[in-house]
Amino acid sequence: MSSAEDQKRAVGEAAAALVEADMVVGLGTGSTAAWFVKALGARGLAGLTCVATSQATAELASSLGLKIAELGETRTIDLTIDGADEIGPGLSLIKGGGAALLREKLVWEASKRCVVIGDAAKQVPLLGRYALPIEVVAFGHKTTADRICDVLAEFEIGVAPRLRVTDAGPVRTDNGNLIYDAACGRIEEPAALGAALKSLTGVVEHGLFLDLADRALIGTDGGVITVEP
Repeated sequence: MSSAEDQKRAVGEAAAALVEADMVVGLGTGSTAAWFVKALGARGLAGLTCVATSQATAELASSLGLKIAELGETRTIDLTIDGADEIGPGLSLIKGGGAALLREKLVWEASKRCVVIGDAAKQVPLLGRYALPIEVVAFGHKTTADRICDVLAEFEIGVAPRLRVTDAGPVRTDNGNLIYDAACGRIEEPAALGAALKSLTGVVEHGLFLDLADRALIGTDGGVITVEP
């Protein structure tokens, strides 16, 4: 029986095989995306330009000899490969466990094609068991959290969002913002919830990625399977 790490490595390598020379490629963030970046570096394709979704990914890619450009400095991104915290029905996703959701969404929305990769445990029948990350401006963030609470209550989600902290203090994104995590349990109406959260002053972005993934590669005990939306 393969471990989650074996599955992540397998999907990372399968995703790297989708990349062709001279492409502009979006590089995701997180443990699964890191396997993809390593596999892509090992392929040594000519003419690649990569757009990274975080400082950590940019540093990894540069260390492997991949050329990094800023978003907006290149032509349209041909293909973005990224992981997810949950892969639900219709390839609806929760992302942001690595605190890179804003940059990830900017890169995803600037891409012709997006492929999400994950181990078998990431595939779920309904989104929401994984806490939904919400990126907020640091100024007045407690007030914003109260507003988020009100929105969650409208969707009959009775939990207060929790500020993400480590031993070093509140987690800061690459953009200097904070992350609140909402343990929703079940998200019955992801599109409506996402729109309501995005409308709040102080909320920069949320981790619901809807109608963005064109394909999923899932690592299983029997190998990598492809899922279409």
